Amino acid sequence: MMGTRTKTRSLAMIGGVAGVALAIAGCADGGASTGDAGDDKGTITLGYIPSWTDGLSTAYLLEDQLEKLGYTVEMETLTEAAPLYTGLANGDIDIYPSAWPEVTHAKYMEEYGDDIEDLGAYYDNAKLTIAVPSYTDIDSLDDLAANADMFGGEIYGIEPGAGLTGVTEDSMMPAYGLDDYKLVTSSTAAMLTQLGNAIEAEEDIVVTLWRPFWANSAFDIKDLEDPKGAMGDTEALHFLGTTGFADKYPDAAKLIAGIQLDDEAYGSLEDTVVNQYGEGREAEAIDAWLAANPDAFEGLLTD
Repeated sequence: MMGTRTKTRSLAMIGGVAGVALAIAGCADGGASTGDAGDDKGTITLGYIPSWTDGLSTAYLLEDQLEKLGYTVEMETLTEAAPLYTGLANGDIDIYPSAWPEVTHAKYMEEYGDDIEDLGAYYDNAKLTIAVPSYTDIDSLDDLAANADMFGGEIYGIEPGAGLTGVTEDSMMPAYGLDDYKLVTSSTAAMLTQLGNAIEAEEDIVVTLWRPFWANSAFDIKDLEDPKGAMGDTEALHFLGTTGFADKYPDAAKLIAGIQLDDEAYGSLEDTVVNQYGEGREAEAIDAWLAANPDAFEGLLTD
């Protein structure tokens, strides 16, 4: 990597989703190399939610590529989508590296879209799902209403402010008449813990999920059919920037617009960052992925 520095900071909501404050959350990211940042092109702030590993993996990919262009990169970690979109709109965040603006995050785009710039879509086959273990004796969302006792009347979800949570509560559950169910929300990590524990005990469980996501291959699960289309259409994953990003950083915008990942490339990126290397070794993971995928997208920068 170039001699630039990368800070990891966090965004916290103050006074609801409309207020966003920047606060230092940790020491310098272990993946950044030291050096004189005075000669670089400026600082670009990436905002991402670590538990949403589509954004985690693409955030570190962008960090690597932008540093190679000569920028200092600061990583802002958040826990919810709402403050992330607020930060983009306010200019506190320069890039959100894995947004779902077409369907899942459409309400945020309606509210903040005038102050957000679409920098391009990098993956075009994303979708929201409801899943159960493969051994569970139902195959469709139509089967849930009559089998509430099988699942204790609970659907395990992720963060309360996630677009997936809103679609599940506001669209899927009413569409399939799930009045006897409660959507249990807390975090992605908590949902995955519940899923893993249930499968280990060979118990039935229903969870909210999405594709692409490494958990779909890590756990013995299946998506429930959605004959009413209540979970929404397939959509693309986008890089979003604060308004004026492309004018301020034209070379960065050009590089970002050239990133296009197919299922194989995206799957290997997420698996390398999340599973093969893990927390604290993201920069190593990106180096390994770039070495194995030197032609992954147009304009890719290597050492």
